[in-house]
Amino acid sequence: MFRHFMALLLVTLLAAPIMAQAQETADPAAAVQTDRTATGGAQTLEDILRRQQGLSVDDSFRRQFGDPNSAAGITEQLGTLGGASDPDLWRALRFNAADIKVSAGGDVAKVLVQDGGMAWYQFRSGPLSTYGGWLLLGTIVALAVFYLLRGRIRIDEPMTGRTVTRFQFIERFAHWMLAGSFILLGLTGLFVKYGRDYIAPTLGKEFNATLLVASKFVHNNVAWAFMLALVMVFFMWVMHNIPNRTDITWFAQAGGIIGKKHPPAKKFNAGQKIIFWSVILLGGSISVSGLSLLFPFELPLFAKTFTILNDIGIPGWFGYGPLPVDLTPQEEMQFTQAWHAIVSFVLMAIIIAHIYIGSIGMEGAYDAMGSGEVDEAWAHQHHSLWLDELKEKERGGPASGKATPAE
Repeated sequence: MFRHFMALLLVTLLAAPIMAQAQETADPAAAVQTDRTATGGAQTLEDILRRQQGLSVDDSFRRQFGDPNSAAGITEQLGTLGGASDPDLWRALRFNAADIKVSAGGDVAKVLVQDGGMAWYQFRSGPLSTYGGWLLLGTIVALAVFYLLRGRIRIDEPMTGRTVTRFQFIERFAHWMLAGSFILLGLTGLFVKYGRDYIAPTLGKEFNATLLVASKFVHNNVAWAFMLALVMVFFMWVMHNIPNRTDITWFAQAGGIIGKKHPPAKKFNAGQKIIFWSVILLGGSISVSGLSLLFPFELPLFAKTFTILNDIGIPGWFGYGPLPVDLTPQEEMQFTQAWHAIVSFVLMAIIIAHIYIGSIGMEGAYDAMGSGEVDEAWAHQHHSLWLDELKEKERGGPASGKATPAE
């Protein structure tokens, strides 16, 4: 009897730790919760692995543990805060829960850790780089295929030897200042965007760093020339780029690609009008967003824009909630930089097509912006209505654009 009792007691004592351990591990969530409480809410290995795999992580637990304003049971620990641990402090800063006193700057100055930059960085490194690069490469490939299939657009009529003034000096000056500054802005922007991925691995980090410093200087200063030229071009050519009925005919014949005759056009045909308004509208948007990037505290754009869009109800049309309107200067710059880059990619693709037409794509087109003089045969083929207007002025007396013998 005594031996049976001692055996039962021994079995009970041996089984008690095992049962206790089973009870503790029966609820994994509770175990993790207890472990996080003990460590001040630090993330687990599972959380780190999920982040590396790009999976979502519920970080609500990080807000529940850790108080930077109290010792949290570690008052005897020596540290930079004399009690609170560094993880507690940074966790509070991360969630804007720390009690921070600032002498100036208001609530904005209290935000020391702003993680919106990660979403901006992921967009900039992912969709923006991918789709923007493919847009430019795709445009170049499409133009190359078009050239191989269509060839250069030739002048159908024999050259007359008589020229007319297509563009005056001031017009050509504004055009080339606009074109030259945009090319510099586009190249320096691409250097900044793709330098780390392509230039640094091939030419070295030192070269890339020097190139980016120079690109930033050029980009910030040449932008003023671009904006000045944009204003000049707008006021000189806006009256010639108002849509009219002749544009319908031009589109119907695809600018002469469909049919044997070239459609009539005034000083600017429908295709050139598209280029003009693309440059004015997209270039204007790029200029405004660029100014906001140069002066973020003086020219915030998106808080006001999002407020207007929310009032109209546009986000709801696409099934989204209200857009954020309480933006910090850092968030304003992130939205502005993303918009600046997107519009720039689109305009660069359009300008690549414009450069093609004005150079190898069309015979005689470069002369219009080179010397400003074009042969009457070229003018009659591409801008017959404009040439008729010039001849009408010639009959009435000396006028700008008068036909003159070619040298």
